[in-house]
Amino acid sequence: MPESPFDQRRYQVRHEWGASGLAALAPAEIVVVVDVLRFSTTVTDALEANSEAPRGDGVEGGARVGAAAGVPLDASAHAVSLNGAAVAAAAASTGGVVMLGCLRNASAVARAVLAEQERRGARTSVAIIAAGELTGSAVRQARGSDGVALRFAVEDHLGAGAIIDALGALGIDHTSPEAAAAGEAFRGLRGALRHLLTASGSGQELLDRGMRDEVLAAAEVDAASIVPVLRDGVFVAY
Repeated sequence: MPESPFDQRRYQVRHEWGASGLAALAPAEIVVVVDVLRFSTTVTDALEANSEAPRGDGVEGGARVGAAAGVPLDASAHAVSLNGAAVAAAAASTGGVVMLGCLRNASAVARAVLAEQERRGARTSVAIIAAGELTGSAVRQARGSDGVALRFAVEDHLGAGAIIDALGALGIDHTSPEAAAAGEAFRGLRGALRHLLTASGSGQELLDRGMRDEVLAAAEVDAASIVPVLRDGVFVAY
């Protein structure tokens, strides 16, 4: 892959948006997909609810968890978020380890990244990819085409920042400017997460559907200890 000023290859911790942003980055050994409302959060909570299932340490151990204890990528996509699932599928095609991150499991994700680095015995690159929201219908109306655009989603910006901040606390702090800015956004706004998520466009959309409790739960930092990792099309606990 030819070098680009935008590929962030010189940094260990990288940050971009959507599948197109992932493609613009230099390949990373770990890709963390962040779709706070609702893909990453929902899959994390589903695995957390099944946390009594057998678990192993690291990716290879997690792969031993039976399919019944996992969350299939396709099923979770239809139930929760086409965009988050699409980014996860694109990440899987890079050959890197694919994890799901959100506010609820930010510190757990950082610990899993550190564990993976220790397992490899070498500095491990990690790309934190905020999924954002697709705005296809609005674009089709504006352009008269089937094109789609990616909408900035404040919840994913803060979720990515929470993971970047947690990585820094563990000493994985060689961050790109893009990653550093997201981490600082989380640190500065952490006290207002409940308000920011419920007042955001994505949050308001879910509130209109009677899902206020789900939005508030998604704003809870480090409420979950599970990290979903994608293995053969199924998310299992790392």
